Amino acid sequence: MRKSQTNARQLVMAALCAALGVVLPVALHSIPNAGSILLPMHIPVLLCGLVCGPVYGLGCGVLTPLLSSLITGMPPAAVLPSMLCELAAYGLAAGLLTKIVHTSRRVLSLYVQLLGAMLLGRVVYGVMNALVFSAGSYSFSAFVTAAFVTALPGIVIQLVLLPAVVLLLERACVIQAPAAAKQ
Repeated sequence: MRKSQTNARQLVMAALCAALGVVLPVALHSIPNAGSILLPMHIPVLLCGLVCGPVYGLGCGVLTPLLSSLITGMPPAAVLPSMLCELAAYGLAAGLLTKIVHTSRRVLSLYVQLLGAMLLGRVVYGVMNALVFSAGSYSFSAFVTAAFVTALPGIVIQLVLLPAVVLLLERACVIQAPAAAKQ
């Protein structure tokens, strides 16, 4: 496939992920605290990083919460800066790890990439809240509760759904598997 076709395909996929990141939280809005429990905005951003790479993943991570806040009011302005940093880190890390981590099994590679991105994104979330957005009032227990305990259902959904979606997109030839995964 020519480079221009690949770039156009990645741009369309990133735009679809950003749109999904706006629509999915709206669809789940009737569930109390769905955003912090199910993490609906995280799914398309991580997917974008995994299938489109670090640049598009970063762009999707920045644009998704910004567009969602402007269009729907979610996340609210007070939460937007920390979510923007967190989601940008997810998209960038997922894309970078996709380029760096290659094992002999594609599924294992996807899980290592996904888990690494999820951990790095949560670290950025905690550090930004502790040092910038909630400096002085943010504790380690608040971080663990928000990033891991409350978010556990969303984490499980990401771990089950995202590798399956990536593999299905590759099998359907919507995206190309990395060269190392084709061996």
